[in-house]
Amino acid sequence: MVDLQIDLNGLKLKNPVMTASGTFGYGEEFMDFFDISCLGGVLVKGTTLEHREGNAYPRMAETPQGMLNAVGLQNKGVHYFAEHIYPRIKDYDTHMLVNVSGSTIEDYIKTAEVVNELDKIPGIELNISCPNVKEGGMAFGTSCPSAVSVVEAVRKVYKKHLMVKLSPNVTNIAEIGAAVEGAGADSISLINTLLGMAVNAKTRKPVLSTVTGGLSGPAVKPVALRMVWQVSQVVKVPIVGMGGIMNATDAVEFMLAGASAIQVGTANFIDPCVTAKIVDGLEQYCQEHGFSKVSDLVGALEV
Repeated sequence: MVDLQIDLNGLKLKNPVMTASGTFGYGEEFMDFFDISCLGGVLVKGTTLEHREGNAYPRMAETPQGMLNAVGLQNKGVHYFAEHIYPRIKDYDTHMLVNVSGSTIEDYIKTAEVVNELDKIPGIELNISCPNVKEGGMAFGTSCPSAVSVVEAVRKVYKKHLMVKLSPNVTNIAEIGAAVEGAGADSISLINTLLGMAVNAKTRKPVLSTVTGGLSGPAVKPVALRMVWQVSQVVKVPIVGMGGIMNATDAVEFMLAGASAIQVGTANFIDPCVTAKIVDGLEQYCQEHGFSKVSDLVGALEV
């Protein structure tokens, strides 16, 4: 038997496999395919203070080895989540974490305060890839000062596990990682999507209504692995790696590069049972390679 448990700085997971926000709904949508209680955790879709309709269609596009999305954080707001969705998902036997997004620091604070009162939500994932409307639209996570300001503000009001999700659209990802660790992050997740676009040669127009969107899937995996490894060299808090993880071998690679846990995103659209298969695959890998604990894989890359 392999011990699959992972301790994310006090947040104890039954295994390292989690789902990426925006690709798994609220978890309940997948219960017809498999029992999600077999997972280490579920990151529910991005939640904002107010109701958001999201961007105009088309807002998704297929690309070679990946996909672009510009959904725009469509959701009914944190109060609707607390009143209507939380009661339906609170008793799943896995960690349900809320991805929190905002356009101002005040948005983040108020949203985190609402989630803080939900007993069965043990943590939030702070999405700092959102545009800071008060600073001209630059994403919070693309500079150390703005990343620190939002993390510190949320840390003051949020009392449970604070995971901070980093944007890859930066020059020095390690610098941002160290900054949010210093600001109070309990763990760091990366990477969010890379900025990309698609063009329709026949119509001579962009494919997405927003022109640009977030690129995810296998195409981003080498970049994600590099960034996870770089951040792991400068922080002591646990890292949750993501970006193009399609199978257990991909998950192992992220853990060897320094991730304590992983999130699966785009692969959920291809195979709704992929996360359960990755849990089994991690156990099989450990058995075949003589690891009694999956945690022994973390940072075991021989460089």
